[in-house]
Amino acid sequence: MATLGLSEAERESIERFERDVIQPSMSAIVILDFWAEWCGPCKQLSPVLDKVAQDYAAKGVKLAKIDVDQEKMLAAQFRIQSIPTVYAIYRGQPVADLTNYRSEAQIKKVLDQLLGQLKIEPEGATPETEVEPLIAMGEQILAEGDAPRAVGIFRQVRDMAPDNAEVIGGLVRALVKAGESVEARSILDELSQDQAKKPEVARARAALEVATAAPAAETPALESRLAINPDDHEARFELASAKMAAGDRDGAADALLEIIGRDREWNGGAARRRFLQLLEAHGLEDPWSSAQRRRLSALLFT
Repeated sequence: MATLGLSEAERESIERFERDVIQPSMSAIVILDFWAEWCGPCKQLSPVLDKVAQDYAAKGVKLAKIDVDQEKMLAAQFRIQSIPTVYAIYRGQPVADLTNYRSEAQIKKVLDQLLGQLKIEPEGATPETEVEPLIAMGEQILAEGDAPRAVGIFRQVRDMAPDNAEVIGGLVRALVKAGESVEARSILDELSQDQAKKPEVARARAALEVATAAPAAETPALESRLAINPDDHEARFELASAKMAAGDRDGAADALLEIIGRDREWNGGAARRRFLQLLEAHGLEDPWSSAQRRRLSALLFT
């Protein structure tokens, strides 16, 4: 805003607007509420906005209020015709008109959409661009088989981004590979319901369940039982679990598919559930998992 020819009061008004609205909006969404003391609807909406701003403060949302009677110049700049008028401001520009949203749920829904679209980081969060390369490094080292080193990397990254689902999932899977299943389960048990629903966390949980389904037992006795009776599904299921625990995913998949091919409904579909769990543990988009899904489809639909 130009300040030439303005009174001292108007200059101070602009300075406050720069300080309270423009500057914070460079890195956060500012809910800008135009109101007046005599306005009944304004007084009804005010506590709702206060509550929303408080709940979303850590997500990158702030609240600023402008009394149209005290700040006539600012109200004129925004062409305020009626109050309350409420805008969402980002990088100095209105990005949404919130005026018609009067309930807490409605306003939060719009803010959630804006936060996702604008990719605003929560206050104090490590920028995603700093975390992504470290996650990729941890995943590469884990894929190469150095689980203890991967654990160390993911621990450091989690210190930077404690709520990042990719980091949590990577750390849990690394702990499972390193034989630290107790700690892996402890981390999963401490997560909120929202975090637990994330695909990256679900994959990590599946990896833990696959690894702890059965001890990496000797298999000759189970193979002997199957040689005598190929329809001993219990023995084959135990064999699949033992192979999973030993890291033999191909052998485990073969055994489970064999059960499904012979009796897909055995034990309430236990073999199919375990097979899908095995795929999830390795990542549903992994080429190996895709190939195994095709094997399952061919078995079920031919």
